[in-house]
Amino acid sequence: MIKKHIGNRLVGDMPKIGIRPIVDGRRGGIRESLEEVTMNMARAVAELLSSRLRHSNGLPVECVVADTCIGGVAEAAQTAAKFEREGVGVSISVTPSWCYPLETIDTHPTMPKAIWGFNGTERPGAVYLAAANSAHNQKGLPTFSIYGRDVQDMGDTTIPADVEEKLLRFAKAALAVATMKGKSYLSLGSVSMGIAGCIADEPFFQRYLGMRNEYVDMSEFVRRIERGIYDAEEFERALAWAKANCQPGQDVNSPHLKRSDEQKERDWETVVKMALIARDLMVGNPKLAEMGYGEEALGRNAIAAGFQGQRQWTDHFPTGDFMEAILSSSFDWNGIREPYILSTENDTLNAVTMLFGHLLTDAAQIFADVRTYWSPEAVKRVTGKQLEGRAAGGVIHLINSGPAALDGTGCMTKNGEPAMKPFWEIEEHEVEACLKATKWCPAVDFFRGGGFSTDFLTKGGMPVTMARINLIHGLGPVLQLAEGYTVDLPEDIHDALDKRTDPTWPTTWFVPNLTGAGAFRDVYSVMATWGSNHCALSYGHIGADLITLAAMLRIPVSMHNVSADRIFRPSLWSAFGTSDPESADYRACAQLGPLYG
Repeated sequence: MIKKHIGNRLVGDMPKIGIRPIVDGRRGGIRESLEEVTMNMARAVAELLSSRLRHSNGLPVECVVADTCIGGVAEAAQTAAKFEREGVGVSISVTPSWCYPLETIDTHPTMPKAIWGFNGTERPGAVYLAAANSAHNQKGLPTFSIYGRDVQDMGDTTIPADVEEKLLRFAKAALAVATMKGKSYLSLGSVSMGIAGCIADEPFFQRYLGMRNEYVDMSEFVRRIERGIYDAEEFERALAWAKANCQPGQDVNSPHLKRSDEQKERDWETVVKMALIARDLMVGNPKLAEMGYGEEALGRNAIAAGFQGQRQWTDHFPTGDFMEAILSSSFDWNGIREPYILSTENDTLNAVTMLFGHLLTDAAQIFADVRTYWSPEAVKRVTGKQLEGRAAGGVIHLINSGPAALDGTGCMTKNGEPAMKPFWEIEEHEVEACLKATKWCPAVDFFRGGGFSTDFLTKGGMPVTMARINLIHGLGPVLQLAEGYTVDLPEDIHDALDKRTDPTWPTTWFVPNLTGAGAFRDVYSVMATWGSNHCALSYGHIGADLITLAAMLRIPVSMHNVSADRIFRPSLWSAFGTSDPESADYRACAQLGPLYG
């Protein structure tokens, strides 16, 4: 069996969720009669979250329940101190009763917060919820308000389905916020081919994400390759694995540009070493310390990274496609493990978008160009065939030079359907299927240094979400997203369209869900409104989760096709208007400013 690796080498423990039971502070019969009910409510939430959620590295999510119910400021302070000691990064308050809001609310300035006010008639938990929301909003401390639709009986420990959905959505997004804080983004090189997304905008990373920026010149790869600063035993194992599992694909280069078998052999050695080195640069490797390289062994505590590649590297050395594709996948020569977030062309903003998707789904992400909109008319002209089914209104061709995660083949399954899954759910036969569905083609002519690109076709029928963070002058970061599906095209249509672009690169045919209005009135409008040449593709319809996460970070959402009933933002947002939620989102984010100031 393939070994599955739990945990990671990033510095710091995984953030925990703190549960704050709020109770009427008046001593005597009122408080005592409510304490057990309130603690049971807190324990039920802790059990729900611990049993249903994991961190992206596979470790279970831990919940810390306050030692006592909180009825006043002293107990609130005691709980805050305990949460700090325990490494709590997310706060959820629960209450079935009225209490004094200013004395009991969580006033931590940056920790994501939610309050579940029990919908019961015996004690006014809803009254506390409304008053506490008001207090938070007055102080500029946004909190997510959770209130069940149906009245429950006092003492009922059942968590209603609508409450459960909001608790899970809040907790997963809030854990993403807490996980990113204090980590690094590592730029391996600088700006690729003049792409603005490659600019590492430090104020964005620091003020919105709580992350630091690290930089390594691509010459560090040369130094480590030439001086042997990598695990030699692992290299031999990785190279043997690559030769056994990475099937050669077609070489479309002109005869005078084809590399010899000997050159290709050397290229494989180089790209495998590059993968080892990039991983070590991100998270370190204790083996290097044993070799006398103590500094290199530490890594850069990078939760995400990007490799410039073009053109200074690729004009002379093999492309980074193997390194990017295999590290971004959920498996390699060491077994099944958490994907690394490694962006092609050092597109820092696409890396952040990939990181968002990974932390929300726990699965690998597809990096792609938003390359071409194919209208039904254009397809008919080029192929003589008519698009049908989901593709009838046209398709968007998502394709890049070969760095997409191999999970993107769609060869994993959920309930018998194509999927991309958290690594702990992946089976050995699914890894084998992904590898068999992928060909490794010699890089095309403008990659003068050689190397290999992944060539695969994503299976149709997967629910996916295409997303992208963009930086706008005078506005700051904005998020855009489109939920939709991957689609299968008839083989002859796919071949005709694919060969017009590059037959050696991975293709995903994407069709967004249309609403008939705005950017989603048709498929063309989605393509025409997209704000960059790149996107990240996540498995599942996670638009609502991305919107919740963006609100926590104070990033407005400029484009989405998520229905209103699925959107969950802090109660403060409604104070900026309820008839036009998109406009209110912009105003709320602008007024509050970045999460970390």
